[in-house]
Amino acid sequence: MKLYEERLATDRAAIRDRIAAMGVSVRAAVNESVCGLEDRDHARLYRVILDDHPINRESRAVDRLCHAFVARHLPAAGHLRFVSSVLRLNIALERIGDYAVTICRVGVQLARPVPKSLVEEMRGMADQAIEMLETAMKAFFDADADLGLETKRVAKEIDELYSQIFHELVDSGDQRTDLELVRLLTIFDQLERVSDQAKNICDEAVFVATGKSKAPKVYKVHFVDETNSLVSPLAVAMARKAFPESGTFSSAGFQPADAVSPALSRAADRLGLDVEGLTPSNFADDEAVSTYHVIVLLQPNEETDLPDIPFRSILLRWGLGEPPSGDDAAVDARVDELTQDLRTRIRDLMVTLRGEDAS
Repeated sequence: MKLYEERLATDRAAIRDRIAAMGVSVRAAVNESVCGLEDRDHARLYRVILDDHPINRESRAVDRLCHAFVARHLPAAGHLRFVSSVLRLNIALERIGDYAVTICRVGVQLARPVPKSLVEEMRGMADQAIEMLETAMKAFFDADADLGLETKRVAKEIDELYSQIFHELVDSGDQRTDLELVRLLTIFDQLERVSDQAKNICDEAVFVATGKSKAPKVYKVHFVDETNSLVSPLAVAMARKAFPESGTFSSAGFQPADAVSPALSRAADRLGLDVEGLTPSNFADDEAVSTYHVIVLLQPNEETDLPDIPFRSILLRWGLGEPPSGDDAAVDARVDELTQDLRTRIRDLMVTLRGEDAS
């Protein structure tokens, strides 16, 4: 038994050492890609591209070692968590190497040097992402769940920095061609993705340490119509009842009414919905708009002047048709029609976002 345990420990250490070395290589690749851009050193950039081949071979070697470990030792508990996490970490690191290659390929295509101000922002963003990656790897190897959770928060800072740089570039009026602008945006996008993969590694650190997988994402869905008095709050109430664990739901209007329609209370009574606290609000005044994952226009008007949709948000136009009108009976009948349509559309959306087990 002792011999078996020694062999298992030796094989696990070999995997650990190989994946650790791969982490060092991809961090160096990201740093070299930015250094090459800073110096406009095409030879340095091409070297990073060439050196990605050994990284890819090492990724395949780590993959083989992990599968051999499973076949040889039939691991359980902590050993199984370790090897399954390494397989996912291996993919993350290989992708980071690809991001460095993309930065270099774009860099050699730039017709002009990157402005000094952008170089400074690029270097700052790269340093943050590289440090985050290094700390995430440490959290993984030390099985330090607290460090992993703490490090994950850095990704949000980098996301915000990327969003700021994105808008600065687009709004700057720079005399570069559209192609050059796209190339610069691509460089920053790839650096931001490094932090996304580092965040994934933090999740693996938590899993190795505690056995707890990453919690399913809760999506923020915002329903918008003209007055926010009936259809959009109805959609919120229906979504909250059907998918309380999968999303947080809110609504607004382009020209909000003073109060919700009495038809909303009647519909709530018929459907068993909770509409308490739902009051009209103005979409244009919504400071939280940048946090929504999905913004749904329920009854879009082609003449509606939409505000800027955040970079990371998805805009959907459901086109439910004309809003309810007429006497109470006509309004209630139209609301019942809309309810059927909304039920199907909301379910399709949440199943797409969360899967068949959305709840």
